[in-house]
Amino acid sequence: MLKKLTNRVYYMPHYSKTDRPTLGLICGDTYSLIIDSGNSPAHAEAFLHDAAKMNIPPVMGVIITHWHWDHTFGMEAMNALTIGHQETKAQLEYMKTLEWDDDSLDARVKKGEEIAFCGDMMKLEMPDRNHLKIIGLDVTFHDKLEIDLGGVTCLLQHVGGVHAKDFIIAYIQEEKVLFLGDCLCPDLYSGEWSYDYKDLNRLLQLVKPYDVEYYVSSHQNPQTDQELWNDVNELCEMGKFVGDEKSVESAVKRFRMERNAGPTEQQMEDITFFVNGNQKRDGIF
Repeated sequence: MLKKLTNRVYYMPHYSKTDRPTLGLICGDTYSLIIDSGNSPAHAEAFLHDAAKMNIPPVMGVIITHWHWDHTFGMEAMNALTIGHQETKAQLEYMKTLEWDDDSLDARVKKGEEIAFCGDMMKLEMPDRNHLKIIGLDVTFHDKLEIDLGGVTCLLQHVGGVHAKDFIIAYIQEEKVLFLGDCLCPDLYSGEWSYDYKDLNRLLQLVKPYDVEYYVSSHQNPQTDQELWNDVNELCEMGKFVGDEKSVESAVKRFRMERNAGPTEQQMEDITFFVNGNQKRDGIF
């Protein structure tokens, strides 16, 4: 069954073994709305099977937060109006031209056009992708879009970021729930996984004004306001500490000298992400 977060918001938890992201369900008086379509037809069908057991208004559509495979490969199985950013539409049109069999996928990984991690997860989630069909978006927007579900409003805002330039967040005002998806995740598609400190702060300035009790991220359990910002503040602390360092070794050396201790495993990961970002880009993505 889907888990209840608030009176109007439910979710299917993420499943890390095959990289299934969290999927959301918002229930208004008149319509319901789904957040993301899942990483396969089987994922989407499992969600719909659980939702069918609930007494909810008809589903008016599926919000696609961004183009990545784990959020879009279930779109056809959802069999509903699809809504997302105009850049997501463009990326999906390109994905329609690709082949998704093992040989084609491996070739794109070898060329650096696809991530090995994603290729491996696709094979685990969908050993047979011969019948996978990528579909497009029915409704697109540029900056913001407000959807009235009857007694409940879903506000979509394009925020972009290094993880995906087309990324949108979804705010359920009456429930004080914000679906963050992957927007605070690192850049995966430009070589070594990385953050950009300036861009992370830009994103946080867009997220911070919302009055939120629960944040829902795609590959974590929902977090309270305090839990999310405790994690984010620690991440930002590492980003600020790394500064312009372009070497993990020099950043760690400075950390040990200034703090008289070695970085924890999580701090080490964050340091590496920010150093990788310094090596790849100059300024905001």
